[in-house]
Amino acid sequence: MKTLYPQIKPYARHDLAVDEPHVLYVDESGSPEGLPVVFLHGGPGAGCDGASRCYFDPTLYRIVTFDQRGCGRSSPHASLENNTTWDLVADLERIREHLGIDKWVLFGGSWGSTLALAYAQTHPDRVLGLVVRGIFLARPQEIQWYYQCGASRLFPDYWQDYVAPIPLEERHDLVSAFHKRLTGNDQIAQMHAAKAWSGWEGRTATLRPNPLVVDRFSEPQRALSIARIECHYFINNAFLEPDQLIRDMGKIAHLPGIIIHGRYDVICPLDNAWELHQAWPNSELQVIRDAGHAASEPGITDALVRATDQLARRLLDLPPEEA
Repeated sequence: MKTLYPQIKPYARHDLAVDEPHVLYVDESGSPEGLPVVFLHGGPGAGCDGASRCYFDPTLYRIVTFDQRGCGRSSPHASLENNTTWDLVADLERIREHLGIDKWVLFGGSWGSTLALAYAQTHPDRVLGLVVRGIFLARPQEIQWYYQCGASRLFPDYWQDYVAPIPLEERHDLVSAFHKRLTGNDQIAQMHAAKAWSGWEGRTATLRPNPLVVDRFSEPQRALSIARIECHYFINNAFLEPDQLIRDMGKIAHLPGIIIHGRYDVICPLDNAWELHQAWPNSELQVIRDAGHAASEPGITDALVRATDQLARRLLDLPPEEA
Protein backbone atom coordinates (compact mmCIF):
# COMPACT_ATOMS: atom_id res chain seq x y z
CA MET A 1 0.00 0.00 0.00
CA LYS A 2 1.11 3.52 -0.69
CA THR A 3 1.71 5.93 2.17
CA LEU A 4 2.02 9.70 2.26
CA TYR A 5 4.95 11.40 0.60
CA PRO A 6 7.55 12.72 3.10
CA GLN A 7 6.88 16.01 4.89
CA ILE A 8 8.17 19.06 3.03
CA LYS A 9 8.42 22.73 3.87
CA PRO A 10 6.69 25.43 1.82
CA TYR A 11 8.86 27.44 -0.53
CA ALA A 12 6.47 30.42 -0.33
CA ARG A 13 3.91 31.78 2.12
CA HIS A 14 1.22 34.41 1.56
CA ASP A 15 -1.10 36.33 3.86
CA LEU A 16 -3.92 37.23 1.51
CA ALA A 17 -6.45 39.83 2.61
CA VAL A 18 -9.93 39.12 1.28
CA ASP A 19 -13.27 40.54 2.50
CA GLU A 20 -12.95 42.20 5.89
CA PRO A 21 -12.09 41.05 8.44
CA HIS A 22 -10.52 37.95 6.86
CA VAL A 23 -6.86 37.33 6.04
CA LEU A 24 -6.09 33.91 4.55
CA TYR A 25 -3.00 31.83 5.19
CA VAL A 26 -1.74 30.35 1.89
CA ASP A 27 1.45 28.41 1.17
CA GLU A 28 3.11 26.72 -1.80
CA SER A 29 5.33 23.66 -1.85
CA GLY A 30 6.63 21.03 -4.24
CA SER A 31 7.78 22.08 -7.71
CA PRO A 32 7.16 25.73 -8.69
CA GLU A 33 6.85 24.60 -12.33
CA GLY A 34 4.71 21.56 -11.53
CA LEU A 35 1.04 20.77 -12.11
CA PRO A 36 -0.93 23.16 -9.87
CA VAL A 37 -3.14 21.52 -7.24
CA VAL A 38 -5.09 23.09 -4.40
CA PHE A 39 -5.84 21.18 -1.21
CA LEU A 40 -9.34 21.87 0.15
CA HIS A 41 -9.62 20.89 3.80
CA GLY A 42 -12.70 19.63 5.57
CA GLY A 43 -15.02 21.00 8.18
CA PRO A 44 -15.71 23.70 7.22
CA GLY A 45 -13.42 24.97 9.93
CA ALA A 46 -10.74 22.26 10.20
CA GLY A 47 -7.71 23.94 8.61
CA CYS A 48 -4.63 22.41 6.98
CA ASP A 49 -1.47 20.93 8.48
CA GLY A 50 1.86 19.58 7.28
CA ALA A 51 0.30 16.30 6.14
CA SER A 52 -1.96 18.19 3.73
CA ARG A 53 0.99 18.57 1.33
CA CYS A 54 1.91 14.89 1.45
CA TYR A 55 -0.74 13.42 -0.85
CA PHE A 56 1.14 14.74 -3.89
CA ASP A 57 4.42 13.86 -5.58
CA PRO A 58 6.43 17.05 -4.94
CA THR A 59 8.43 16.53 -8.14
CA LEU A 60 5.24 16.64 -10.24
CA TYR A 61 2.95 19.05 -8.39
CA ARG A 62 2.93 22.70 -7.41
CA ILE A 63 1.02 22.25 -4.15
CA VAL A 64 -1.18 25.04 -2.78
CA THR A 65 -2.65 24.69 0.70
CA PHE A 66 -4.65 27.32 2.53
CA ASP A 67 -6.78 27.69 5.63
CA GLN A 68 -10.34 28.73 4.82
CA ARG A 69 -11.99 31.70 6.52
CA GLY A 70 -11.97 31.54 10.30
CA CYS A 71 -9.75 28.52 10.85
CA GLY A 72 -6.18 27.33 11.12
CA ARG A 73 -3.68 30.13 10.58
CA SER A 74 -6.19 32.41 8.86
CA SER A 75 -7.65 35.23 10.91
CA PRO A 76 -9.79 36.14 12.76
CA HIS A 77 -10.21 32.74 14.35
CA ALA A 78 -13.67 31.10 14.28
CA SER A 79 -15.21 34.18 12.66
CA LEU A 80 -18.63 33.71 11.03
CA GLU A 81 -18.74 37.18 9.46
CA ASN A 82 -18.73 37.09 5.64
CA ASN A 83 -18.26 33.33 5.81
CA THR A 84 -20.34 31.37 3.29
CA THR A 85 -19.74 28.77 0.61
CA TRP A 86 -19.71 31.46 -2.04
CA ASP A 87 -17.20 33.56 -0.11
CA LEU A 88 -14.92 30.51 -0.13
CA VAL A 89 -15.46 29.97 -3.86
CA ALA A 90 -14.50 33.63 -4.42
CA ASP A 91 -11.43 33.15 -2.20
CA LEU A 92 -10.26 30.29 -4.39
CA GLU A 93 -10.43 32.56 -7.42
CA ARG A 94 -8.48 35.25 -5.57
CA ILE A 95 -5.81 32.72 -4.62
CA ARG A 96 -5.59 31.36 -8.16
CA GLU A 97 -5.22 34.83 -9.63
CA HIS A 98 -2.77 35.96 -6.93
CA LEU A 99 -0.52 32.97 -7.67
CA GLY A 100 -0.75 33.40 -11.43
CA ILE A 101 -2.28 29.97 -12.00
CA ASP A 102 -4.34 29.47 -15.16
CA LYS A 103 -5.91 26.10 -14.32
CA TRP A 104 -5.49 23.71 -11.43
CA VAL A 105 -6.44 20.35 -9.97
CA LEU A 106 -8.88 20.32 -7.04
CA PHE A 107 -8.29 17.89 -4.16
CA GLY A 108 -10.81 17.82 -1.32
CA GLY A 109 -12.31 15.51 1.26
CA SER A 110 -15.58 15.71 3.19
CA TRP A 111 -16.47 19.44 3.21
CA GLY A 112 -13.49 19.83 0.87
CA SER A 113 -15.37 17.71 -1.68
CA THR A 114 -18.40 20.01 -1.32
CA LEU A 115 -16.28 23.10 -1.91
CA ALA A 116 -14.45 21.46 -4.82
CA LEU A 117 -17.73 20.70 -6.59
CA ALA A 118 -19.15 24.18 -5.88
CA TYR A 119 -16.01 25.86 -7.22
CA ALA A 120 -15.74 23.60 -10.27
CA GLN A 121 -19.39 24.18 -11.20
CA THR A 122 -18.85 27.95 -10.89
CA HIS A 123 -15.50 28.05 -12.73
CA PRO A 124 -15.31 24.89 -14.88
CA ASP A 125 -12.86 26.55 -17.27
CA ARG A 126 -10.30 26.86 -14.45
CA VAL A 127 -10.30 23.18 -13.44
CA LEU A 128 -8.14 20.41 -14.89
CA GLY A 129 -9.58 17.56 -12.82
CA LEU A 130 -10.70 16.56 -9.33
CA VAL A 131 -9.81 14.04 -6.65
CA VAL A 132 -12.57 13.99 -4.02
CA ARG A 133 -13.04 11.84 -0.93
CA GLY A 134 -15.73 11.20 1.69
CA ILE A 135 -18.38 12.89 -0.42
CA PHE A 136 -20.59 15.41 1.36
CA LEU A 137 -23.29 17.05 -0.76
CA ALA A 138 -24.51 19.25 2.12
CA ARG A 139 -28.17 18.30 1.75
CA PRO A 140 -30.63 18.50 4.64
CA GLN A 141 -30.99 14.71 4.80
CA GLU A 142 -27.22 14.34 5.29
CA ILE A 143 -27.18 16.88 8.12
CA GLN A 144 -30.23 15.20 9.66
CA TRP A 145 -28.59 11.77 9.46
CA TYR A 146 -25.43 12.77 11.28
CA TYR A 147 -26.55 15.51 13.68
CA GLN A 148 -30.12 14.54 14.55
CA CYS A 149 -31.09 10.92 13.96
CA GLY A 150 -29.35 8.13 12.08
CA ALA A 151 -25.71 7.82 13.03
CA SER A 152 -26.94 8.05 16.62
CA ARG A 153 -28.25 4.49 16.33
CA LEU A 154 -24.80 3.14 15.48
CA PHE A 155 -22.97 5.00 18.25
CA PRO A 156 -25.42 5.51 21.14
CA ASP A 157 -22.55 5.74 23.64
CA TYR A 158 -20.76 8.51 21.72
CA TRP A 159 -24.12 10.16 20.98
CA GLN A 160 -24.82 10.49 24.69
CA ASP A 161 -21.70 12.64 25.05
CA TYR A 162 -22.59 14.66 21.93
CA VAL A 163 -26.04 15.68 23.20
CA ALA A 164 -24.95 16.20 26.83
CA PRO A 165 -24.73 20.05 26.60
CA ILE A 166 -28.29 20.29 25.24
CA PRO A 167 -31.36 20.11 27.57
CA LEU A 168 -33.94 17.45 26.74
CA GLU A 169 -36.53 20.01 25.69
CA GLU A 170 -34.21 21.32 22.91
CA ARG A 171 -33.05 18.01 21.48
CA HIS A 172 -35.73 17.89 18.79
CA ASP A 173 -33.55 20.33 16.77
CA LEU A 174 -29.94 19.79 17.77
CA VAL A 175 -28.32 21.95 15.08
CA SER A 176 -30.36 24.96 16.25
CA ALA A 177 -29.63 24.18 19.90
CA PHE A 178 -25.90 23.95 19.27
CA HIS A 179 -25.98 27.08 17.11
CA LYS A 180 -27.56 29.02 19.98
CA ARG A 181 -24.70 28.07 22.30
CA LEU A 182 -21.87 28.31 19.78
CA THR A 183 -22.86 31.86 18.83
CA GLY A 184 -23.84 32.99 22.35
CA ASN A 185 -21.91 35.16 24.79
CA ASP A 186 -21.36 32.49 27.44
CA GLN A 187 -17.82 31.34 26.63
CA ILE A 188 -17.93 28.34 28.96
CA ALA A 189 -21.16 27.06 27.37
CA GLN A 190 -19.68 27.79 23.97
CA MET A 191 -16.58 25.68 24.61
CA HIS A 192 -18.59 22.81 26.14
CA ALA A 193 -20.77 22.77 23.03
CA ALA A 194 -17.75 22.99 20.72
CA LYS A 195 -15.97 20.05 22.35
CA ALA A 196 -19.12 17.92 22.25
CA TRP A 197 -19.79 18.73 18.59
CA SER A 198 -16.22 18.24 17.39
CA GLY A 199 -15.60 15.23 19.64
CA TRP A 200 -18.58 13.42 18.09
CA GLU A 201 -16.99 13.91 14.68
CA GLY A 202 -13.55 12.75 15.80
CA ARG A 203 -14.85 9.60 17.47
CA THR A 204 -16.92 8.48 14.47
CA ALA A 205 -14.46 9.42 11.69
CA THR A 206 -12.59 6.11 11.55
CA LEU A 207 -13.64 2.49 11.18
CA ARG A 208 -11.24 1.46 13.93
CA PRO A 209 -10.82 3.70 16.99
CA ASN A 210 -7.95 6.14 16.53
CA PRO A 211 -7.01 8.23 19.60
CA LEU A 212 -4.85 10.55 17.47
CA VAL A 213 -7.85 11.56 15.37
CA VAL A 214 -10.00 12.03 18.48
CA ASP A 215 -7.32 14.17 20.15
CA ARG A 216 -6.96 16.33 17.05
CA PHE A 217 -10.68 17.07 16.92
CA SER A 218 -10.77 17.70 20.68
CA GLU A 219 -8.01 20.32 20.75
CA PRO A 220 -9.83 23.43 22.05
CA GLN A 221 -8.96 25.98 19.37
CA ARG A 222 -9.61 23.53 16.56
CA ALA A 223 -12.82 22.28 18.19
CA LEU A 224 -14.13 25.84 18.42
CA SER A 225 -13.54 26.69 14.76
CA ILE A 226 -14.91 23.36 13.53
CA ALA A 227 -18.06 23.52 15.68
CA ARG A 228 -18.87 27.21 15.16
CA ILE A 229 -18.24 27.26 11.42
CA GLU A 230 -19.82 23.87 10.66
CA CYS A 231 -22.93 24.70 12.66
CA HIS A 232 -23.17 28.13 10.97
CA TYR A 233 -23.01 26.47 7.55
CA PHE A 234 -25.35 23.61 8.33
CA ILE A 235 -28.10 25.73 9.87
CA ASN A 236 -28.02 27.59 6.53
CA ASN A 237 -27.98 24.40 4.40
CA ALA A 238 -24.42 25.29 3.37
CA PHE A 239 -25.82 28.28 1.46
CA LEU A 240 -26.80 25.93 -1.38
CA GLU A 241 -30.08 25.49 -3.22
CA PRO A 242 -31.82 22.12 -2.82
CA ASP A 243 -29.71 19.33 -4.35
CA GLN A 244 -27.68 21.98 -6.17
CA LEU A 245 -24.43 20.06 -6.51
CA ILE A 246 -26.05 17.03 -8.17
CA ARG A 247 -28.36 19.24 -10.24
CA ASP A 248 -25.42 21.14 -11.74
CA MET A 249 -23.10 18.21 -12.46
CA GLY A 250 -23.73 18.72 -16.18
CA LYS A 251 -21.46 21.78 -15.97
CA ILE A 252 -18.45 19.62 -15.14
CA ALA A 253 -19.42 16.26 -16.61
CA HIS A 254 -16.48 16.53 -19.03
CA LEU A 255 -13.85 16.91 -16.32
CA PRO A 256 -11.91 13.86 -15.13
CA GLY A 257 -12.62 12.91 -11.55
CA ILE A 258 -11.63 10.23 -9.06
CA ILE A 259 -14.06 9.64 -6.18
CA ILE A 260 -12.77 7.77 -3.12
CA HIS A 261 -15.11 6.73 -0.33
CA GLY A 262 -14.93 4.38 2.65
CA ARG A 263 -17.46 1.56 2.65
CA TYR A 264 -18.24 2.18 6.34
CA ASP A 265 -18.24 5.97 6.33
CA VAL A 266 -20.78 6.97 8.99
CA ILE A 267 -20.28 10.74 8.74
CA CYS A 268 -20.98 10.82 4.99
CA PRO A 269 -22.64 7.54 3.94
CA LEU A 270 -21.58 5.85 0.70
CA ASP A 271 -24.82 6.64 -1.16
CA ASN A 272 -23.58 10.24 -1.51
CA ALA A 273 -20.54 9.07 -3.52
CA TRP A 274 -22.66 6.60 -5.49
CA GLU A 275 -25.16 9.29 -6.50
CA LEU A 276 -22.36 11.68 -7.48
CA HIS A 277 -20.72 9.00 -9.62
CA GLN A 278 -24.01 8.29 -11.41
CA ALA A 279 -24.28 11.99 -12.28
CA TRP A 280 -20.64 12.28 -13.42
CA PRO A 281 -19.93 10.21 -16.56
CA ASN A 282 -16.20 10.98 -16.54
CA SER A 283 -15.62 9.91 -12.93
CA GLU A 284 -14.12 6.79 -11.41
CA LEU A 285 -15.52 5.58 -8.07
CA GLN A 286 -13.29 3.66 -5.69
CA VAL A 287 -15.02 2.14 -2.65
CA ILE A 288 -12.47 1.40 0.06
CA ARG A 289 -13.47 -1.84 1.74
CA ASP A 290 -11.92 -1.46 5.20
CA ALA A 291 -12.40 2.25 5.92
CA GLY A 292 -14.69 4.89 7.35
CA HIS A 293 -14.43 8.62 6.72
CA ALA A 294 -10.92 9.78 7.62
CA ALA A 295 -8.21 10.41 5.03
CA SER A 296 -5.67 9.01 7.51
CA GLU A 297 -7.08 5.47 7.28
CA PRO A 298 -4.54 3.30 5.42
CA GLY A 299 -6.82 2.20 2.58
CA ILE A 300 -7.99 5.75 1.89
CA THR A 301 -4.47 7.20 2.09
CA ASP A 302 -3.29 4.57 -0.39
CA ALA A 303 -6.13 5.35 -2.79
CA LEU A 304 -5.63 9.12 -2.57
CA VAL A 305 -1.90 8.97 -3.27
CA ARG A 306 -2.46 6.60 -6.18
CA ALA A 307 -5.19 8.92 -7.50
CA THR A 308 -2.99 12.02 -7.47
CA ASP A 309 -0.16 10.07 -9.13
CA GLN A 310 -2.57 8.74 -11.77
CA LEU A 311 -4.11 12.13 -12.50
CA ALA A 312 -0.73 13.89 -12.75
CA ARG A 313 0.57 11.33 -15.23
CA ARG A 314 -2.61 11.64 -17.27
CA LEU A 315 -2.61 15.44 -17.35
CA LEU A 316 1.15 15.72 -17.91
CA ASP A 317 1.09 12.97 -20.54
CA LEU A 318 3.63 10.85 -18.68
CA PRO A 319 3.90 7.05 -18.99
CA PRO A 320 1.96 5.05 -16.40
CA GLU A 321 3.80 4.28 -13.17
CA GLU A 322 5.34 0.81 -13.05
CA ALA A 323 3.45 -1.65 -10.83
